[in-house]
Amino acid sequence: MTVTVVPIFEPELKSGAPLAKVMQERLNRIAKELQDVHLRHMETVEPIFEDLVIYISYNSKYSVRWRIVNDVSANAEALTAEVCAKLGYIKWKTATINIFHSR
Repeated sequence: MTVTVVPIFEPELKSGAPLAKVMQERLNRIAKELQDVHLRHMETVEPIFEDLVIYISYNSKYSVRWRIVNDVSANAEALTAEVCAKLGYIKWKTATINIFHSR
């Protein structure tokens, strides 16, 4: 199974603000660590040729939230939920993933 973790940055954060830069760096680090360390064991989960794509972001209280964005087996979803819960990440409860703001 191929695992891909994608950090999603909120457009409301101004990219020039020092806090925004720190938060984006932290989210990038968390995404890489989740993919390469914590979910590495998923590479051997059957079916081997399936993909697992996870989005991570911050919620309004700056907690890390996660969401699987493709169809995977119930076993893969349960294993991912277990790992994320142990890390203190919360499940992304929003029905929509991409929200576009027009100006």
